[in-house]
Amino acid sequence: MAKRSQGISRGIRRDSRHRPVRLRVAHTPRLGRYIESITRQTHFLKVVLLLVILWLIFSAGLFLAERGADGASISTYGQALYWGVAALSTAGIADTPTSGLGQAIGGTWIIIGSIVFFGTIVASITGYFMRPVQRPARQIIDTIEYNLEHLDDLSIDELELLMKTTDGLIVHVERLKETV
Repeated sequence: MAKRSQGISRGIRRDSRHRPVRLRVAHTPRLGRYIESITRQTHFLKVVLLLVILWLIFSAGLFLAERGADGASISTYGQALYWGVAALSTAGIADTPTSGLGQAIGGTWIIIGSIVFFGTIVASITGYFMRPVQRPARQIIDTIEYNLEHLDDLSIDELELLMKTTDGLIVHVERLKETV
């Protein structure tokens, strides 16, 4: 019986003659599922928005600081925006601000922007790979939701197994409520 429940959770069901039959699984590319998972379960979009806002603010600050400086190579806001991207990319192609205030703003942008940018990438990838360890309950819920969406494809035996599993889950939840 344990093998049957594992088969259902892995997307395999058995027909009345007990032959393995593969259930249809949505054909979502792994990258698409990864991006969807990151956007639903992390603050990735919020951090990207924060990064864009900081980029715009620091570029404006650099433009204002360099606007009247002698020998400044950054004379428009567009050039300051480009400088912000070039400085964050660590490619070393950004012009060096000439004023002391411009250098302070630029240095602060490089440090804060790099921490936010690279920290977001590392945290998102780490969070993705740690998700199964941290949230096994989510996998159980996803499996139950998948089976409920495909009730018409399940045999009577599988439906009875699903009913017994659901009844056990209800009993478990009631016990948890009593202890709380």
